[in-house]
Amino acid sequence: MSQEPVYVSLEFTPNPNTLKYSVNRVLIEKGVANFTSLEKAQGKSLLATEFFQIEGIEGVMIGKDFVTVTKSEAGDWDHVHKSASHTLESFLNENKGIAVDPEAIPGLSSGTTETEKQIIDFIEKEVRPAVAMDGGDIVFDRYEDQVVYLHLQGSCAGCPSATATLKMGIENRLRELLPEIKEVVSV
Repeated sequence: MSQEPVYVSLEFTPNPNTLKYSVNRVLIEKGVANFTSLEKAQGKSLLATEFFQIEGIEGVMIGKDFVTVTKSEAGDWDHVHKSASHTLESFLNENKGIAVDPEAIPGLSSGTTETEKQIIDFIEKEVRPAVAMDGGDIVFDRYEDQVVYLHLQGSCAGCPSATATLKMGIENRLRELLPEIKEVVSV
């Protein structure tokens, strides 16, 4: 019984500097692995390391069944897209094994206060699945002085609509759930 052929589909994201490649394979069972440089990817992800060999790529985020690549300002989309698509398809066809060292996938945040637990629960259930559809990820960093600090990754990092998502989406919804929250900011 052979496995179905590898299928890679390109998806545009709200961030003009990122592309999302969805695949019909599970790359990571849970969570995401975000790499912002070749040095951070080496030894942690063979797939991300291969992507960083492509001229013009400055970020790689690997999710359950997708990879988001971020292009540098000097990068050429034609070159990046053709090379990234080919690299991903080849990697999967060659069955190179686990795409990411489990140590490179941060565990889920765990809050210590009831408010932090409610914030994390909201982020895990409502925010992360929604932004993953656009090739991004948002994770809880901390809560202090009634301010929620979030880390934006993948297509969310540097996205022109990220401020709107944070303020009009996440902040408004969190303030409905927890009126004591004054602000949501990116770190």
